[in-house]
Amino acid sequence: MLERVWGNIEKRNFSPLYLLYGSEPFLLMETYDRLVNAALGDEEREWNLAVYDCEETPVEAALEEAETVPFFGERRVILIKHPYFFAAEKEKEIEHDLAKLEAYLKAPAPFSIVVFLAPYDKLDERKKITKLAKEHSEVVIAAPLAEAELRAWVRRRIESEGAQASDEAIDVLLRRAGTQLSVLANEIDKLALFAGPGGTVEASVVERLVARTPEENVFVLVEQVAKRDIPSALQTFYDLLENNEEPIKILALLAGHFRLLSQVKWLASIGYGQAQIASALKVHPFRVKLALAQAARFSDGELAEAINELAAADYEVKSGAVDRRLAVELLLMRWGARPVQAERHGRR
Repeated sequence: MLERVWGNIEKRNFSPLYLLYGSEPFLLMETYDRLVNAALGDEEREWNLAVYDCEETPVEAALEEAETVPFFGERRVILIKHPYFFAAEKEKEIEHDLAKLEAYLKAPAPFSIVVFLAPYDKLDERKKITKLAKEHSEVVIAAPLAEAELRAWVRRRIESEGAQASDEAIDVLLRRAGTQLSVLANEIDKLALFAGPGGTVEASVVERLVARTPEENVFVLVEQVAKRDIPSALQTFYDLLENNEEPIKILALLAGHFRLLSQVKWLASIGYGQAQIASALKVHPFRVKLALAQAARFSDGELAEAINELAAADYEVKSGAVDRRLAVELLLMRWGARPVQAERHGRR
């Protein structure tokens, strides 16, 4: 659906009404930006681009603007943010004339493009006003992209910058930068600039130019613990310290990561698939995929023990019993002294 809408926008085949909603803010804004860039020239925006927020202004004020013939140019673009009357009820701070909105939805002005930007996971489709909006608008649902969609999005964005990327490079980029689209977009701009027009982004370039997120460093650290490569795990920890990450935050990231490993391992054991796990835990499917592979390196008991040890270390640090840096070092060395799971339980 997103590609179809973007294609129509690129062809300047506009709808008078757009309803953009979902939990992926970057896709919402990317769709809006594409629409504005296609509909209005730079010199038209001062006169024919208006933004209203329904948490601050009645919706009828935006509709009055939409019904005003453009003074300069062919059309107006009216952005209406936070139309919370389409979603579940919240305490009303502003009174909105929904009767006027209903009338406009049924007969929108032909010279205006009205965009409802609703950053909500779901809309309340029991409401008459929501049903009307979905019936008469071009609807874009900006949900987190599945792994295949995410890879395709990365590849398209690199190609739009005039470069190419190998599959391995995309894999390394997703591991290092994570799955947040705004972060990926910034990294892609940097990589494409380095590659140059017609160039190719290789995995080695990504490794040189893209810094690991703290979460990715923790993933690498836990992978090193699983292999009992404690010198490397300590070096990763020291690298985090060099990047001004606090030991207490590192303990929290480790605890969250081990909890994730325990959860995905248990859900997989009772028959959940990767997509179901991602939905249940509200985690991106790509992260679930990586976590499932890593969780297989630990027994259920090891994961539970690590979580308990991290909670104890956190308490000792916050109570002043142990130095913050020393607490993490002791944990890593303690984990390193244990036999590898495959050696303890026998290889399968």
